[in-house]
This record gives sequence, C-alpha cells and structure tokens, in this order.
Amino acid sequence: MNVFSDKVAVVTGASSGMGRSLAVELARRGAKLALCDINEAGLEETARLCEKFAPEVETAVINVAERESVLAWADSVAHHYGAVHYVFNNAGIGFIGTVERSEFKDIERVMDVDFWGVVNGTKAFLPHLLASGDGHVVNTSSILGLFSLPASNAYSAAKFAVRGFTESFRQEMLVTKQPIKVTCVYPGGIKTDFAHSTTSVGGEGLEAFSNGMDRLLTTSADSAAKTILKGVERGQPKILVGLDASVVDVLARILGSNYQRLVAKISGRLMPKAMLHS
Repeated sequence: MNVFSDKVAVVTGASSGMGRSLAVELARRGAKLALCDINEAGLEETARLCEKFAPEVETAVINVAERESVLAWADSVAHHYGAVHYVFNNAGIGFIGTVERSEFKDIERVMDVDFWGVVNGTKAFLPHLLASGDGHVVNTSSILGLFSLPASNAYSAAKFAVRGFTESFRQEMLVTKQPIKVTCVYPGGIKTDFAHSTTSVGGEGLEAFSNGMDRLLTTSADSAAKTILKGVERGQPKILVGLDASVVDVLARILGSNYQRLVAKISGRLMPKAMLHS
C-alpha cells in the first residue's frame, strides 16, 4: 500500500542532495509537495523534476532559521492544500572548527539552521498535522548525532540536539495518544555536495576534508531517500541510512564513552593539522 499517494508532504532543504531525492521519490509515489530551500535556482530545478510525477508542487524560498517565515509558510501550505500529512525537516549546513578557534557566530549559525530549523518546522506544522488526524514528522539528525568527531562540535551538538528533541517529542505523542508518528533519521556518508559546501574556520583544510569525505560517501542520495521512505511507511522511530550508520550505531552503544579515545587517536593522524591547531 502506498501511504504517500495524494497526501501532502513538506520537505525542507529540497534544492539538492537528499532533500531533492526525497522530493522526487515522494513525487513518484503520488504525494502533493510543498518544498522549501534558501537556494532558489536549485529549488526550481527540484520542482521541475517533481512536476513530471507529482499531482501538485508548491515551492517557497525560505531560511528555516527564520521562525516567522517558517510559521507563515506552514499556514500558507495548510491553506493551499487544506491539510498537511508529512513534514521532512531535512535542511542543514556543515561547519568544521575546534571549540578554541570557532567564533560564537560560527556555532550559532549551525545551531540556527540544523537544530532550530528542525524545531521551527516541527512547531510550525504541528497544528496542521494534528488537524489532519494522520501526521508524521521526520527529522534528520546524522551519523554525528550518534557519535562525535574532533572539530565537529557545532554540527554534532546540533544533530545530538535533533535526536533528543525528536525522541522526546515522539514520547509526548505516545503518552498523549495524539495521531502523530515521529521519526529520527541518521544518514551516514551520503553522496551529495554537502561536504563541498561545508565551511571551516578561516576556510582551512576544506580541500583535504572534501577529498577525504569523498572516499567515505558510500550511499547515493536516491538510495537514501528510498531507505527513509521505506522506514516512514513502516512507522519506524529510528532510521539508519547506510551500512556506516548501522556500524557506528552498534559501536557507539557497545563502547560507550570509550569510543572517544579511539576516534581521537585516528582523527589526530588523519585530519588536516590546520583544523586542529591554533
């Protein structure tokens, strides 16, 4: 049974990568789409790809960190379609920098998009999901919401926060018996431009980081989207995307905090020195 057919699905960060693949795969399954991104050109291209399949596609240029814009967009989507059934809070940005070298504004920027963007999307659409009587919130964390790396403090903090927020929210829906399913997604290395769009302190080490990440990206965005939607169909509370995410999930639970010494030792040898030292 296709649970997405003729349902209204919202996807943030839809201009490229996993967000675009999610949008296209939802379109193939007959969903009506409301897509947003800050990248207007990329968003328009995604819409063109989706219009081949979807009954209807609406787009909006939105910065998910701007709460009032997200609130207004949610009301607009609900007014246009009459209901909202699925919300995929997928938008995110990357940043590399040690705590010592990062500016407050660097960390705040990542938290604003990667964490508060998820909170904004969840809160803004929740009344409309409840009104539909058949809602599902799907929040994207990361493999770095399962464990952390040196110089990933801002990104990991945001993704761990998404994990905690989403797990707590799911329990609230269960306790109150509300008609809302809640899922947290943990992508591993997905073949997108994310690593190449990641920023760092002073722009240092990015080429080496991107080259290193390219070797670790093992899952295509299209495959990731299919894995996510399969898990959503099943109502899974936790979706691990890629073998690397599954392996890390097991190791982090087995090793506990001991993983940190192991990862620190490996990272000290592999990461560009400019990223770790003043």
